[in-house]
Amino acid sequence: MNLSWSHQPLTRRRTLAAATGLAAGALLPTGPALAAAAQYTNPVIWQDFADIDVMRVGDTYYASASTMHYSPGAPVLRSYDLVNWEIAGHAVPSLDFGAKYDLNGARGYVRGIWASSLAYRPSNRTFYWLGQIDFARTYLYTATAVEGPWSRLTTISTPYYDAGLLVDTDDTLYVAYGNTTISVAQLSRDGRTQVRTQEVFRTPSSVGTLEGARFYKINGQYYIFLTRPANGQYILKSSSGPFGPYTMRQVLLDLRGPIPGGGVPHQGGLVRTQSGAWYYMAFVDAYPGGRMPALAPVTWTADGWPVVQLVDGAWGTTYPRPAVPTPPRQVTPMTGVDTFDGTSLKPRWEWNHNPDNTRWSVGNGLTLRTATVTHDLYWARNTLTHRIQGLTSTATVQLDHSAMRDGDRAGLALLRDSSAWIGLKRDGGATRVVTVTGLTMDGNWNTTGTGTEVASAPVSGGRVWLRANADIRPGAPRPGTFSYSTDGITFTRLGPAFSMGNDWRFFMGYRFALFNHATQALGGAVRVTRFEVSTP
Repeated sequence: MNLSWSHQPLTRRRTLAAATGLAAGALLPTGPALAAAAQYTNPVIWQDFADIDVMRVGDTYYASASTMHYSPGAPVLRSYDLVNWEIAGHAVPSLDFGAKYDLNGARGYVRGIWASSLAYRPSNRTFYWLGQIDFARTYLYTATAVEGPWSRLTTISTPYYDAGLLVDTDDTLYVAYGNTTISVAQLSRDGRTQVRTQEVFRTPSSVGTLEGARFYKINGQYYIFLTRPANGQYILKSSSGPFGPYTMRQVLLDLRGPIPGGGVPHQGGLVRTQSGAWYYMAFVDAYPGGRMPALAPVTWTADGWPVVQLVDGAWGTTYPRPAVPTPPRQVTPMTGVDTFDGTSLKPRWEWNHNPDNTRWSVGNGLTLRTATVTHDLYWARNTLTHRIQGLTSTATVQLDHSAMRDGDRAGLALLRDSSAWIGLKRDGGATRVVTVTGLTMDGNWNTTGTGTEVASAPVSGGRVWLRANADIRPGAPRPGTFSYSTDGITFTRLGPAFSMGNDWRFFMGYRFALFNHATQALGGAVRVTRFEVSTP
């Protein structure tokens, strides 16, 4: 089978709690090449990357993911084997979609980059990212390399909700999109405008909601891959062209997933290897950590429908590794040490909303100058976040606080709609290390609690080490704990464990977060000289 220039995707999901159960599927392939292969284990990425769109260009695989209110947005992941991934860059350099994404009089929590699409157009050797923002309009960005620079090609007035972008074999650009009512749009040759849009399918009431479109051309047939949030996957097929008519078939429903305590793998995309094997990459709801990518092989029926290969009636915890050429190099780990050398942040980092770029710098560590006067961390600009590695991981930060000023608050948080942090309070010329819990938001993402100090200790000198340990095993609220050190060797626990909630409605999982904000006046600064994420 051939997929229109190997254009493949991943997914997004935006409703309902995940379910578990069984689904029908075919037996695992038993060919000699696969039988002899090593195994991989799901999830292939134990970090929060949802709504992934996945594709292959030559011998390299790429995927993009949702990032909501984090900036830069739409990370682009890279792999050479579908199993080991690195973050190569971001398709949306800044969320320049309104002041709320700057924390300027309004906030954009849980808005911004939802399920979007990543594609490659061989005719001009260009990558395309397409996504709608705030149900208002659609943005299209392009780059000739996934590392960037990415630039905005156009803005389209139609909001292509949960879009899937297809580069057809004749180089025409099509977009499948919608919730329950699925439409297909044709773009102009240059991709800047909409030429035509048409409803192509209306979801039967017996199925409910379908969204998260991914659009393919495979063996001359058009396919729209759709999710039923958050427990099913369906596919539409047309033999008559991109505008249909389409027929529907269920791919999976209530399928037991590969993560204990997690949900059903869903809202994913299809990708074909160089040897012609097919895989489905989905995400698994696995809060408090977020939504974790999982990979399963796919076969096709004689009449052209995909079938996920199961293990004992479930999405397998392990499968034979994809048979691919030897990778040209090892990918860059998503964990480890960062000393903030060079002239820019590494792509593993994303800000909570857009930063004030005049008040931070890298090189000889990360300097965070206070950018906001507030008692509310959720309003503070220049909070820098890092995904948590599962099942459990520990972040340790070395912090130079000698330039803090009275009223400043700086430290390391476990950040979500219910948050806690360990850090420094500078008041009356004295500095204390404190643990603060009770930072909360309501269901409309308004602050309902700015935090309560639950433990403290005096510190002297200008340097301290802060540590947060996060348990993100899904299925229940999990503990986060905090400790500090004055020598980087001996750490002292500070305060009780913080309960990291596992509700899905914030969508993004917990993150480690570095922050520095003022409560009295701007002017203070801290310098992070070392940050490390480690696993047991």
